[in-house]
Amino acid sequence: MIVRVSEARVRPERFEAFRDMIVSAVREFPGRYPGLVDHEVLLAPPDSLLYVSRWRGEEDLVDYAGEHWREQPVVLPGEDEYLVEPLRVRHFESGSLS
Repeated sequence: MIVRVSEARVRPERFEAFRDMIVSAVREFPGRYPGLVDHEVLLAPPDSLLYVSRWRGEEDLVDYAGEHWREQPVVLPGEDEYLVEPLRVRHFESGSLS
């Protein structure tokens, strides 16, 4: 499983509108991307939002984000007007605790 974390630094005065846009956009992702195991939006008002998605594997991430999924975030149309800096994306794999 690969965990993908997209971090948005949001203009504080646009935070709620951005949250609403993101939630609306990702709500249908499980039906569109079968490799998406789980996802959530994490909020840290007034200026930070994380979209965390968990994927079965690399092939599923390519279907969602394209060949450059490791380096390039998925950016929604008009998203830049809400942000104070470019969207950042990071990936993690589960590590055993034993």
